[in-house]
Amino acid sequence: MLLIRKGTPDDLPQALSLIQELARFENALEEVKTTVDQMLADGFGPNPAFKMIVAEFEGQLVGLAVYFLKYSTWKGKGVYLDDLIVKESFRKHGIGKMLFNAVVEDSVALNAKQLHWQVLDWNENAINFYKKYNATFDDEWINCKLSDIQLNDIIANNKTHEGI
Repeated sequence: MLLIRKGTPDDLPQALSLIQELARFENALEEVKTTVDQMLADGFGPNPAFKMIVAEFEGQLVGLAVYFLKYSTWKGKGVYLDDLIVKESFRKHGIGKMLFNAVVEDSVALNAKQLHWQVLDWNENAINFYKKYNATFDDEWINCKLSDIQLNDIIANNKTHEGI
């Protein structure tokens, strides 16, 4: 029987395996730097940085949703869905829908004004999945990021505002 539930620290080794499976699918396995220990500290420490909902089948994690709170100065509290993963051999059975709906339910419970996520422009299956929810696809905003290396370079080169 399939069980959708909140993730626990004991789920982290299998969760990391699912994350690595997703990274392989996206041809970016070398980008995965997180570890079980880091996820334990970040997700289950005194100030959790993320929440996790899992899909479990016969003791095996077959799906995972990782999300966290964000804030918009225009809209207020929101939720950002970082990853929605279903093990390849378990796709097309409604597991992604169950995980996504669980994140939607938690977003409503958190009184979030928006739910955000990203999808690769070539991932037609995912795009079609989100279209079923009447999602808005934004072609106006450009995603930006700085890596930890870039952040440290800025600090090292003293390009930050002093006194913050």
